[in-house]
This record gives sequence, structure tokens and C-alpha cells, in this order.
Amino acid sequence: WREEPTPYAVWVSEVMLQQTQVAVVIPYFLRWMEKFPTIEVLAKASIEEVVKEWEGLGYYSRARNLHEGARFVLTNYSGILPSTEKQLKEIKGLGDYTVGAIRSFAFHQKAAAVDGNVLRVLARYYCLSDDICKTKTVKEMRNKAQDLLPEDEPWLVSEALIELGATICSRTPKCHACPLNYSCRAFAEGKAAELP
Repeated sequence: WREEPTPYAVWVSEVMLQQTQVAVVIPYFLRWMEKFPTIEVLAKASIEEVVKEWEGLGYYSRARNLHEGARFVLTNYSGILPSTEKQLKEIKGLGDYTVGAIRSFAFHQKAAAVDGNVLRVLARYYCLSDDICKTKTVKEMRNKAQDLLPEDEPWLVSEALIELGATICSRTPKCHACPLNYSCRAFAEGKAAELP
């Protein structure tokens, strides 16, 4: 999905990656795209075929939502995934993160993609002790992430924040290897391991 970030590929990959590790997703993604190469093909498939291709990924509601979403997109948008936040939120199973990810990675829009990794990075960077499980806090973090995005190639910063949280600013932070440690407030205050 990074080699060819079409809107459909980004949508499928982001849904597959919810609650599943990248290494597990790759073979499923490749098989899925071979079996259902377009939104139209997915929409016209039976739910049994869709669930069969999903076997082993768990959380089968994700597969059902993808199928239902594809049918909705085929009916309402002629099989072309829309690019606006409002339109994407009409599609079953697409929450704030997935909408942000699709807008950012597929359409190269200035849209924050805030997942658990990004929440952790921002909580540490700004040294925030607020509960990141609360809706209010997540909304504030999404606004902070949005403010960090540059006008030029904002999707690169979105992707970098996700990768930073997944690889360096993980649950056990590797602050010595972090490219942001010079300006990270939690690192400066010795609180990185405590947050969020």
C-alpha cells in the first residue's frame, strides 16, 4: 500500500492494520487486492467470499464494514472513494483516524492521522499527563497534530509521527535514538517513560 497508495489500497490497509501488526497484514493485503482489486469488485462479491478472505485476521466486523462500505461507495460515488472528511465519514467503519489516514496518505491532503502511536508521541513531546483515552484529550491531540503538519507534503509528517511512535517512541521509549529528543518536554523533564 505504500508502493501504490491508491485510495482503495490505503482504505483496505488501514482497516486491516486496526488491531493487527504490519507483518501479519502484508500477505492478507496482497491476497485481498488480488481477489478484490477494485471497490466495484469488492462491492459485488458475496459477504461469504469477503469473510473467507479475511479468515485469520479476526475482528470480522472490519471485513463486513469494508464490504458494506464498498457497496455504499459504488452506489453513491460510482465506485470512487471520496476525498472529503464529510463524505468519508458517511462510510461504515471509518472513524477519525482512518478518515485522516485516507485523506493524508491517499489524497495527500493536510489531514492528521492520529492513532495510538501518535497520541503517545504527542503526550511525551508536549509532556501532557491528560488521559489519552478520553475523547476530549484525543480531540486536543488531533488539533495539535493538525497544527504540526506543514503545507508542503504534510502526509510525510503524518507518516513520520506514526512511525516514530511505532519504532522509537514506543511503550518503552528509546529517547537516545529519537530525532526529537532535543525538543521533547518529557525527555527534558525525565518523564518520557511515565507518559502517557
